[in-house]
Amino acid sequence: MNQSLYEQLVMQTQMNYSRYYGVYAQGETPIKLTAKKPLPYDQQIKIFAEKIKAADHVIVGGASGLSAAGGGDFYYAATPSFKTAFKRYYDKYQISGAFAGMQRQWSSRGEFWGYLATFLHTTLHAPVRKPYADLQALLRDKDYFILTTNQDTQAIKAFPEEKVAQIQGDHRFFQCSQQCTDDVWDATAQIDEMYDYLDEHDTTVLPESMIPRCPHCGAEAFPWVRGYGNFLEGSRYQEQYQKISADIETHLPDKHVLFLELGVGRLTPMFIQEPFWALTNNLPGAYDVMVNRDYQFLPEQIEDKGVAIKGDLSQVLDDVRAALGC
Repeated sequence: MNQSLYEQLVMQTQMNYSRYYGVYAQGETPIKLTAKKPLPYDQQIKIFAEKIKAADHVIVGGASGLSAAGGGDFYYAATPSFKTAFKRYYDKYQISGAFAGMQRQWSSRGEFWGYLATFLHTTLHAPVRKPYADLQALLRDKDYFILTTNQDTQAIKAFPEEKVAQIQGDHRFFQCSQQCTDDVWDATAQIDEMYDYLDEHDTTVLPESMIPRCPHCGAEAFPWVRGYGNFLEGSRYQEQYQKISADIETHLPDKHVLFLELGVGRLTPMFIQEPFWALTNNLPGAYDVMVNRDYQFLPEQIEDKGVAIKGDLSQVLDDVRAALGC
């Protein structure tokens, strides 16, 4: 299958990532950054608001920082939200965050699946978090598209699914762990059933009979997400890339395309950050607004076509909403 436009951009930046892995691993970038001093915060907020107002089309790149800013902060540390949602497992094992639990050597597949069902149930049943509600308000009268590396379903809860591309997977679906089929299937009812069993029996372990299996070959199922196993890059995966690619191609003629990088960190710059930089550089009317709590990277090549705001994402979105009166 021919690679879509956006997938080609990702592949190019992945090669760059491999070439300069040591630089990325230190939280830096090999891309030459501007030498210009950042504008004062109030001016940055004003620019953000003005660019939203003037945009013909907005393309949002939402990464882990977007969900974390609204309370989805349990992935890398044993935060209060982690200790509440994963209480049985934290009390028993003092696990240091959701991802640490995924990497743990569990004593049985039943306990692994109990933990995984808890993880998936927590994200699937979380309400729309505040940063996504803020985005809803900012984009209410705009033409837009949402690209996300988050698998937590926040984006498709907040926005119509046809306007969202989830290129790193989706907690709602299972796939065959052995990739015997291109199918992915709805996992939500089975996740609820597993979680209810844990609740009813006050246990951390599921019986063997409840472990999800592929309906085609009988192998264990697995969440359709990158990061924990044999991620299926099949037809649904290609569909996500085709959605964002088609959106970009449709809006190439627009005079004012606004890219928003929200909560994009240093672990996976190839999926949102560097493709957005390349597109901003190559589209005459494009502009890129980058918001990150820890980093303030503005490439020299787009120093007049972008602004990098270092600050709390939730506060930034609040301030932009206030500036726009929405």
